Amino acid sequence: MSTKHRLIIDCDTGTDDAVALMLAALHPEIDLIGVTTVFGNAPLYATTTNSLSVLELIGKGHIPVHAGFPRPLVRKAMPSERFFKTDSVQDPHGTYLDIPRSASKPASERAVEYLIETYRNATQPITLMPIGPLTNIAAAVALEPRFAEWVPKLIIMGGGHEVPNISASAEFNIWADAEAAASVFEAGFKDVLMVPLDATHKALVTAKECAAFGALGTPAGMATETVIKRRIGSYESSQKMDVPESAPVHDALCVAALVEPGIITTKRCHVAVETTGTLTLGRTVVDTHHRGGKEPNADVAFDANAPRFIALMMEIFGQR
Repeated sequence: MSTKHRLIIDCDTGTDDAVALMLAALHPEIDLIGVTTVFGNAPLYATTTNSLSVLELIGKGHIPVHAGFPRPLVRKAMPSERFFKTDSVQDPHGTYLDIPRSASKPASERAVEYLIETYRNATQPITLMPIGPLTNIAAAVALEPRFAEWVPKLIIMGGGHEVPNISASAEFNIWADAEAAASVFEAGFKDVLMVPLDATHKALVTAKECAAFGALGTPAGMATETVIKRRIGSYESSQKMDVPESAPVHDALCVAALVEPGIITTKRCHVAVETTGTLTLGRTVVDTHHRGGKEPNADVAFDANAPRFIALMMEIFGQR
């Protein structure tokens, strides 16, 4: 019997984070030992409540949730206003998820300290998976210089090489705290996997598949239909995908790649983050042709096996 993947997810829980949390919490090969939250898709109070709500809905309310940073490390707020008015049809997340709302409180409001102490005292490997802005991770690196050494594997959902979403050159999670992201990629984590939009847009979920999740009749299946249906409506109104009536579920692909690495196709590259460009703030500069003269610091996903991704989620969310 294989050892479970011990995992901490750092998230800004909106719709795609919700699917990732459910996949991680329910997958039999993953031991989700904790969740830390950060601002991003919604304000911190909402991303924390959303995380608690998702875990309670699927009977995993015992997994501790620790609230983290409510704003970027350096900037007083995100670089500019959100592309879409919150809670409009174009917003794929909303403030609160359309599921029963938890009244539970987080285990602490000290996510960064939780991360540092957990990795300081770890006796078994624990993968760290940030799927929102990288503020909490950058703060941990700044507070504890050995933190990067202690993390055996870092799986980041963020960035885009050819595919941006929040501007002409940047992906939202990286853009939301570009300085934090830059420091994380420079921190010397020994095993980094970056899952950018280039890969997540190859693993789209269609309206038909969305309905199939609901037909599973399980809490996870029905919640997945609810949140992905919102995503599809948003993408149809603002940034149509190549496949009609479909949307990416970015964060869940990271969880899938943890248990089935072959679900994505990667290339080893050096990744840096632009923090000063007027037109390129938050761009992940992926040196695919090795022209920058720097050693690769990440495995970057460029493709994904969409049918297997859907099948995996169906398998896990169909369990009773």
